[in-house]
Amino acid sequence: MANAENRTPPEAPLDTIQKLLTRSAAAEEALVDLTASQNGLLQESARTGENLLEFTSSTAHNTERQTLMAQERTALTREQTRLSTRSTELANIRTDLAHERTTLAGQRTDLAVGRTELARRRTSLAEGRTGMAQMRTRLAEDRTGFAKKRTDMAGERTTLASTRTDLSRERSQLAHERTGYSVRRTELAEDRNTLATVRTLRAQARTRLSWQRTELARERTHLAFVRTGLALLTFGVVLFRYFGVSWWSIFDAFLVLGSSVLVAAGTSGYFKAHRRVRTLEGLLTTDEGMRDLGPTRTS
Repeated sequence: MANAENRTPPEAPLDTIQKLLTRSAAAEEALVDLTASQNGLLQESARTGENLLEFTSSTAHNTERQTLMAQERTALTREQTRLSTRSTELANIRTDLAHERTTLAGQRTDLAVGRTELARRRTSLAEGRTGMAQMRTRLAEDRTGFAKKRTDMAGERTTLASTRTDLSRERSQLAHERTGYSVRRTELAEDRNTLATVRTLRAQARTRLSWQRTELARERTHLAFVRTGLALLTFGVVLFRYFGVSWWSIFDAFLVLGSSVLVAAGTSGYFKAHRRVRTLEGLLTTDEGMRDLGPTRTS
């Protein structure tokens, strides 16, 4: 009877089992939350993979994609920190369960069914923890793959930078050559302009020389008039001396008069042409097109 009175009432183990079941249910909910978080992490990892594929196909958005990857990596780190916190909480729960199991060592006979159930729950928790460990391993592998891809991308970026540097050097060489050609073309253009200027000056000099030749021809023509007038005057005088005063004297008078007019016109034209020739000679002495040809000949 004394032993029966000292025994624990049956409601106490049931309350304890109910508490343990409640905590186990809370632990299962925590595991479900962890599984959902892990699924979110997998989705984030898939998104990160897609972003990395898009990053390799479009180098124009490299900086923005790297920023997104850094943000996603930060989010993964936060999730890992949160998972670590949850693992710590689970460890604390497991520690509390161990303490309670130690305190309930004397009640193992009455709690065999509860212990079996707790063992099953603990097995499920262990499986969940194993799954979490496997997921964490996968995340680590994914992170390693991301690091390798980032390294490969850095190598490609370095190769592109080297290629761009080589192209810049070639472009600089081509620019120098083009500058040399431009300078040479400018020099040739200046020489051509100089030759054109000289040719223009020579053309002006040739024009003035042609004017001078024309004036000299006029001068010779007027001298021919003077020579012809003098010849006619001499012929008239000879006729007048030969025939004396007669009807032929009228012809002689007209002949002498005409020859005098011809001599006067020729003399006047000669002096005018001579003055123009002198004027042209003065222009030719100051002409730039005649400077390298020496002094001009004067008549």
